[in-house]
Amino acid sequence: MNSAVLELENGLCLEGMSFGYGGSCSGELVFSTAMVGYPESLTDPSYEGQILCVSYPIVGNYGIPAMTRDEWGVCIGFESEKIHVKGLVISDYSGKFSHYDAVKSLGQWLREEKVPAICGIDTRHLTQILRDNGTLAASIVSTSSGEVPSPTASLRFAPPISDGPLPLSRGWRRSCEGTSPEETGNLAAIVSCKEQILYGKGARRVVLVDCGVKHQILHCLLSRGIEVLRVPWDTDVNDIDADGIMISNGPGDPSACIPAIESVRKAMKGSRPIFGICLGNQIMSIAAGASTYKMKYGHRSHNQPVRMCGTDRCFITSQNHGYAVDTATLNEDWEPWFVNLNDGTSEGIRHRSKPFFSAQFHPEASSGPTDTEFLFDEFISAL
Repeated sequence: MNSAVLELENGLCLEGMSFGYGGSCSGELVFSTAMVGYPESLTDPSYEGQILCVSYPIVGNYGIPAMTRDEWGVCIGFESEKIHVKGLVISDYSGKFSHYDAVKSLGQWLREEKVPAICGIDTRHLTQILRDNGTLAASIVSTSSGEVPSPTASLRFAPPISDGPLPLSRGWRRSCEGTSPEETGNLAAIVSCKEQILYGKGARRVVLVDCGVKHQILHCLLSRGIEVLRVPWDTDVNDIDADGIMISNGPGDPSACIPAIESVRKAMKGSRPIFGICLGNQIMSIAAGASTYKMKYGHRSHNQPVRMCGTDRCFITSQNHGYAVDTATLNEDWEPWFVNLNDGTSEGIRHRSKPFFSAQFHPEASSGPTDTEFLFDEFISAL
């Protein structure tokens, strides 16, 4: 492994070792608290354009499985066909993996997919920095890709960040591959399918607006006997014959998804059931007249406690989003459905009289392990 440096936009440089692709990358640095699930996380389209810091200290110990497919042609064990993160930051890398499904190491997979990765970083301290400062732009550079800036902190015991910004290093970040978060534009358009895809065969058909859909959402619908028509993010669903509409998860700012918002707004004049997940929740909320805002560091973790409004029912959820809905801007036709018990942010809304509802968390993610998968059953029963 070559030496590598992680540099944050505030000038802090952390030295580590490169165990992925020997190139460089730039992106929005976010953290996840998940203990397991790195194949799923790395292939989650909601991480498009971001550098992922995994706060759990051991990563790579169970390797990477082969990409197999189910009876509908959807891959198993991965949330999409490829890695979507721009880079990966971890503490301890397990090069020697052990799992009956594993066919390669995490490092080998990252090199094949040309994704830079750095280990030997005090990721828990880095997570504290991100919680104090909010999401930061960052870059990873290894010695094999050119000049590496001198670190301003040691390998594992980085000093607390100073009150003022640290001086930027030699400007190498501007030459890194990729673009900054502000230059990426509509990320949903990047990760969405480019043409319509039909899955399964059933008595009921759902049109799935793909803003970066996770494959497990497809599994949850198909395993329940639903025929799924997956369409690009900017498709007008009002011209499609289907019993219900689902808007998927995805990356980026929901306000950039104008065609999807207009399509959903028009669909809300009818009565076909509509179900939004993650970014889909935000698109539905904007279509309903509400506003959204960018969170300081987002929710990217497992074990997020969510309460169903008006009840004492609490659920274990998995989440990955950087924007949230301001429920105070909802009109009288809508009501909050779920709320986050950590910070009080909105976790879903529903219409008071029509079968329209949404969840900010991922009901397909098996966190509990099936705490909120019943939402798919409610959606299907409404078709």
